[in-house]
Amino acid sequence: MNIPNALTIMRILLIPVLVAVFYLPFEHHLLVAAVIFAVAAVTDWFDGYLARRLGQMTKFGAFLDPVADKLMVAVALVLLVERHDTILFTLAACVIIGREIVVSALREWMAELGKRTSVAVSYVGKVKTAFQMLAIIGLLAIDPATDESWLLALSYLMLYAAAVLTLWSMIIYLRAAAEVLRGE
Repeated sequence: MNIPNALTIMRILLIPVLVAVFYLPFEHHLLVAAVIFAVAAVTDWFDGYLARRLGQMTKFGAFLDPVADKLMVAVALVLLVERHDTILFTLAACVIIGREIVVSALREWMAELGKRTSVAVSYVGKVKTAFQMLAIIGLLAIDPATDESWLLALSYLMLYAAAVLTLWSMIIYLRAAAEVLRGE
């Protein structure tokens, strides 16, 4: 066990805490849920940085880190779909979660073929992740039933932008794997 892997495991353990806090009826529970998600998002960046910096990259960490990321985002989006119950919001959440499943499966398959580097993380994927994380933090913090602030509107805009970038990055990944896909 090293520090980066411990941070990844902590991120997974924060998921039930996020769900509980989101539903607990205490003042500022949504703000606390947003802070929990923000901590998880920061540890996502930090564990990768530490793994590279300290030379502590492991196969276990390479497997678990993206799983932790996708679990945290999927759970947060499912929570938010209940609160922000519109067709556009639900479609954006479905696009984001669906893309994560498709790209994860594609990466797994390409890794089995020894071509994992063909579907490495793209710049568009990194921008998508930043928009997605910031949007989710804002959306967790604000109750749309009681607050129609500019921050809520910005959070919606960022989530919809993340959904568009999600589709774009999925197309990039599929194009990168196209030759192998056609060969199969």
